[in-house]
Amino acid sequence: MIIVMKPKTPIEKIEKIKMKMESLGCGIHESKGENYHLLGLVGDTSKIDQSQIQADRNVEKVIFVQEPYKKANRLFHPQGTVVKIGDRQIGGNRFSIIAGPCSVESEEQIVNIAEDIKESGASFLRGGAYKPRTSPYSFQGLRDEGLKLLKIAREKTGLPIVTELMSPDKIEKFVENVDVIQIGARNMQNFDLLKEVGKIDKPVLLKRGMSATIEELLMAAEYIMSEGNEKVILCERGIRTFEKYTRNTLDLSAIPVIKKYSHLPVIVDPSHAAGLWWLVEPLAKAAVAVGADGLMVEVHNDPANAKCDGQQSITPERFRNLMEKLKQLVSIENKEI
Repeated sequence: MIIVMKPKTPIEKIEKIKMKMESLGCGIHESKGENYHLLGLVGDTSKIDQSQIQADRNVEKVIFVQEPYKKANRLFHPQGTVVKIGDRQIGGNRFSIIAGPCSVESEEQIVNIAEDIKESGASFLRGGAYKPRTSPYSFQGLRDEGLKLLKIAREKTGLPIVTELMSPDKIEKFVENVDVIQIGARNMQNFDLLKEVGKIDKPVLLKRGMSATIEELLMAAEYIMSEGNEKVILCERGIRTFEKYTRNTLDLSAIPVIKKYSHLPVIVDPSHAAGLWWLVEPLAKAAVAVGADGLMVEVHNDPANAKCDGQQSITPERFRNLMEKLKQLVSIENKEI
C-alpha cells in the first residue's frame, strides 16, 4: 500500500500518519520528490482501514501495490534510482561501462587491461577473483591473490573494481576491498547471501539467473533491499532457452519491462549472453537502444589463451572501437559515457 500525500503537507502531519502506520506493525518506505511525498507501507497491511486514511485531508490517495516486490517497485520510488560509487554513478543520464577480463590471471594482465579500458572510456574494472564454474576441474580463479591484484590495478588507474562474491564468509573482505559487489547468476536466489549483502552499505550488482523470470529477479533484489541496502543494480545477462547457437538468449525486452515496473538501474552483459566475441558489439548497441543504463563487457588482451571465457572476450583494440560507436549512440538517448 502507498499513501500519496498532498503537496506541501506539513511535516508534523506526515509524522503523525507514519507513527499511526508503524503502530499497526507496518514498516515505512518514504520517498520524496519535488512534487510528491509517498509513504510506502511494507508488511501486513490487513489491519489498516483504507477509509480512515482517505478521510485524512492531507492524503491525496491510496494505492494498492499488486506486485509482490515493494521496495524495488517504481510505485514506491517514481524517479529512477542513481547508484553512486565514489565520483561515478550507474543510472540517471550516465551510460556506465564496466569492462575487464572474466578472471584475473596475473598482475601484468589485469593492470594492462585496466589501463587500456580506462583510456577507451570505461568507468569500472571488472575481474573475477573467485570463479563459480560449472565444472569443478575448471579454473576457479586466483581467489585472495586475485583480489590483491585487482586492488593494484585500481591504485594504478583509479577505476573502481567490480568482482563477484560467492559466499557470506568473504563479506567483510569484500566490504573492505571492493567497490561494487557482484552477485552472479548462479547465486541470484541464494537468499542467505542476498540477506547478508543487504545488511552492508555497499553497491550490489545483481545478475539475473539463467532461468529466472523478471519477477524472480526483482524479488531477489527485494531480499537485498528489505535488509536496508537499496544500492542495487540489476544486470540482464541472457537466459536459458532451447536455442543452442549462442551461450544464452539475451532478453532485450527485459530492460524496458524492468524500467516500467522498477526504479532500479539495469545494465546488460552482452558477453555472457552471446558467448561469442563477434556478437558483443551488436548486442551492446541494442542495449543502448532499449534503454539500458550501461554494459558489462569482457575484455582480454589474449583471448585465445585466456583461462576463462576467451571465446566471448573482445580485445582492447575492439573495445576501443566499440566505445567510439557507443559514444555516438548514447548521445541520441540524451546520455553520456
